[in-house]
Amino acid sequence: MSATAPSANRHAWLLIAAATLTLMVTMGVRQSLGLFVQPIARDTALGIVEISFALAVAQLVWGIVQPLFGAWADKTGPGRVLVAGGLLLVLGMALTPMLVSPWGLVFTLGLLGAAGAGAGSFSVLIGAAAQRVPAEKRSMTAGIINAGGSFGQFVFAPFAQAMIAAFGWAAGMWALAVSALATLPLAWPLRGRKHRTTNTAAVAAASADIGLRQQLHIALRDRSYWMLHIGFFTCGFHIAFLVTHLPSEIALCGLSDRVSAISLALIGLFNVAGSLGIGWLGQRYRMKSLLALMYASRALLIVLYLASPPTPLVFYAFAAGLGLTWLATVPPTAGLVGKLFGARYLGTLFGLTLLSHQVGGFFGAWLGGLAMERFGDYSWMWYADIALALLAALANLPIREARLFPARIAPEAA
Repeated sequence: MSATAPSANRHAWLLIAAATLTLMVTMGVRQSLGLFVQPIARDTALGIVEISFALAVAQLVWGIVQPLFGAWADKTGPGRVLVAGGLLLVLGMALTPMLVSPWGLVFTLGLLGAAGAGAGSFSVLIGAAAQRVPAEKRSMTAGIINAGGSFGQFVFAPFAQAMIAAFGWAAGMWALAVSALATLPLAWPLRGRKHRTTNTAAVAAASADIGLRQQLHIALRDRSYWMLHIGFFTCGFHIAFLVTHLPSEIALCGLSDRVSAISLALIGLFNVAGSLGIGWLGQRYRMKSLLALMYASRALLIVLYLASPPTPLVFYAFAAGLGLTWLATVPPTAGLVGKLFGARYLGTLFGLTLLSHQVGGFFGAWLGGLAMERFGDYSWMWYADIALALLAALANLPIREARLFPARIAPEAA
């Protein structure tokens, strides 16, 4: 065994730990913003549609920046990207209480905060880790990093709600801004540019020295890649609708803000188990099958929720069930992109699937506000969730997934 192997392994685990903690902060902050919708609406002249639109723009911007920051990280390394993102996230949260208008929220939450959270998110963090671990370990590595984001939701949702209840929503925003400062020192272990290849196929891909433009051309002509986009669009629709409007749904049922905070925290807690479990299963079973099962389970959960009485226990059970698949779609989706095209441009290619995810997120957040204003409840959004979940389950079945991990640099033969 090479003397440098233990050192390399320690460095890889340090990188994974830094990526996990970074995602814990950025996703924890981002996924707690739905708790601010009702307090901002109560304390200002803004309506729920205006606030929902700002958060919908945030969903879209978070997706748009994923391939851009992913490409920047692929070129120069993730360290600078993460520092820039951390500063944007801090600025966005800190300025929000000072710019309380429809366009002020679009600027602070929709642009600054969303771009900052996007820089410290999946495409950059999972892309960086994937270049330093063997191909067969990427699914588990993505699961570990993804679990950090889920744990962040578990930690930050009760924290944000406690700050809002004790000091008001403005203090809650400033507390999130201070928390986001933690991402800056975490960028240090992730600095530098390194593309380690660990299997024969990856070495062959590296030696071919394929360019980003050619790789994009190949990916965008691949039907399986587009099926992943369809599934991830649905995932974004679900998550954005729920993280933005679940507190309002709970309020409609006459339940307290505490039930909302506990429900969001339970989603995050159970997704820690879901992310780690899916990461492990992705090393043993077809990832497309795991994705299809997760999307189908969401449709079933929503049907069961709609048929149940709106009690705190029902919301907690619903949140726990959703949590098992909440962001657990990320490891197999990233793993499939890596299987299809290798790790060299994973930050960019996976970033594009995250863009589709966030286009869905834009519609989930925005249409939820419109449905509430027009119909007084979210019934039609739940029906749309069920239909889209079934569509996503079906879309993943025809994906052509190899059992091994080839890095494809040319289209498959017809």
